[in-house]
Amino acid sequence: MELKNGIFWAAAVISLILDQLSKYLVLRNFEITETLPLWQNVFHLTYVTNTGAAFSLFSNGGAWLRWLSLGVSLGLIALGWLGPKLNNFEQLGYGFILGGALGNGIDRFALGYVVDFLDFRLIQFPVFNLADTFINLGIVCLLIASFRPKSRSSSSLKDR
Repeated sequence: MELKNGIFWAAAVISLILDQLSKYLVLRNFEITETLPLWQNVFHLTYVTNTGAAFSLFSNGGAWLRWLSLGVSLGLIALGWLGPKLNNFEQLGYGFILGGALGNGIDRFALGYVVDFLDFRLIQFPVFNLADTFINLGIVCLLIASFRPKSRSSSSLKDR
């Protein structure tokens, strides 16, 4: 039996593992607000916590975000398992989003906050993590999928 949407599952598992491994290493090796400049004043590893959503939005009342992460994750799991066979870009997109949602969701349930550490200081960007990166990469993949022409076989079947 072949696993439907195998790229989806692989992207989700790999992105989740990389996210959780990177956060584990930060938690084991950094004190809160400690920073390690990899390129002085450009890119640092800086351990901060985030109780809110992206860019610390809703940081004062973000407990509901754990449930949102869970809901999104369950919806994406249902899509990958019960939904149609997705094209490769859709599988990558939804898989990366699932991995990121699970990664930040695990943080929210286990710790009460999300571990952030990627700090681009050159452009004054908020500190973020790999889960955030994978979610954004997933969105890019879905945008690419939406602009790609559908295959002739699928469109010609619909015309009949």
